[in-house]
Amino acid sequence: MKKIEAVIKPFKLDEVREALSELNISGLTVTEVKGFGRQKGHTELYRGAEYVVDFLPKIKVEVVVSGEMLEAAVEAIIKAAHTGKIGDGKIFVSTVEQVIRIRTGETNESAL
Repeated sequence: MKKIEAVIKPFKLDEVREALSELNISGLTVTEVKGFGRQKGHTELYRGAEYVVDFLPKIKVEVVVSGEMLEAAVEAIIKAAHTGKIGDGKIFVSTVEQVIRIRTGETNESAL
């Protein structure tokens, strides 16, 4: 099993969710986060004063999939989150050792 963590632009969340739903990936976790990469934030004007916004609002989507679903899920996220502009985000993939559904006690693939 693999865990996919995707940090994306907030307005792309619905498109990413729909793309994963089309692959029958039903469970995901969404977190509002702030951060920066090469974009390094930006400057804004407020009441005539210019200030730097270091951390930009982003959305982190976390989903655990079986090994054979990994490539399709990553491709779906890339297509849905892509704008071609700086700050589109990143995808991180890591291995999941074990999953347990609390309610039923199911483990691993059956718990997804």
